[in-house]
Amino acid sequence: MTHYILRRLIYAVPLLILISIIVFFLISLAPGGPMAAFEENPNLTPEDIVRLEEEFGLNQPIYVRYWKWAKRIVVGDWGYSNVTHRPVLEEIGHRLPNTLQLMLVAFSITLLISIPIGLYSALHQYSLFDHVATFFAFVGQAIPIFWFGLILIIIFNVWLNNPVSPHHGFAWSHFTQCADCKPLLPGGGMAPYGVDDPTLGQRIQHMILPVTMLAMFGMGAYTRYMRGQTLEVIYQDYIRTARSKGLSERMVVMRHAFKNALAPVVTIIALDLPGLFGGALFTETIFSWPGMGRLFYRSAQRGDYPLLMGIVMINAVLIIAFNLLADLSYAYLDPRIRYD
Repeated sequence: MTHYILRRLIYAVPLLILISIIVFFLISLAPGGPMAAFEENPNLTPEDIVRLEEEFGLNQPIYVRYWKWAKRIVVGDWGYSNVTHRPVLEEIGHRLPNTLQLMLVAFSITLLISIPIGLYSALHQYSLFDHVATFFAFVGQAIPIFWFGLILIIIFNVWLNNPVSPHHGFAWSHFTQCADCKPLLPGGGMAPYGVDDPTLGQRIQHMILPVTMLAMFGMGAYTRYMRGQTLEVIYQDYIRTARSKGLSERMVVMRHAFKNALAPVVTIIALDLPGLFGGALFTETIFSWPGMGRLFYRSAQRGDYPLLMGIVMINAVLIIAFNLLADLSYAYLDPRIRYD
């Protein structure tokens, strides 16, 4: 096992180098260029643009720029944002906790609900529960995530209102005028406007809609994966052998069927885990959540290439690392797999 891990880590080095080369060249050749954000500033003269190009080294050939960037990365210098002029790692470190807070909650809820539903649905194939679960799984995957987010905002932030005054009852503001009502749930941000240190209750309120949006989208996929893999496993010969030995149905399902059905699902989970750090582009944009996904989108808009490179390379490292963890987990979940 140790030799396998070392071999995979060694293979990861040239892979990361290749990824960095491709991404660096693609970003550098993108329309607009790194100076797009400065060229839109009417206060900068052409001489100022030339001076900034020399300061950032953008007047040099692209391979020279890549070599300088790679040397800085090796020693831990990720450069500075072209827009905020703050260190790239500082910008990422400021947004990463917000993304993890949102994504970990959504991902945990997704797995805690979808895995049991998929397992139970497969064990009761063609039952009413199975048909209902399959229907909602397809709905969860078919609904465009950005559309679903907007619908949540319209319903819980625009239509549904909570009365501030005890003299008013619950109101649908779309049909009823309520001067002293406030939205049932906030439609964006991490805290109420003007509040720098929100309470736990305020944070939870602001997380409900984006977490619901992410969990709804993820539950459909994981429910189908788990159901399909369980159906494939429960008809295998070793499951029938376990039943013939007199093991209880619970023991057969949980000790034999569930572990083996979960192995392929781990691959999907491992591929999705880097997204916990990369953020959710649509969700964070729709709900104005100050996380990594929104940071990437804003950086791409403003041509902040050092920040874009930093985010992409961190995601590349995480993808390689979590794929290695997925491979190692197979040996635990499926005793037939060995890496010795």
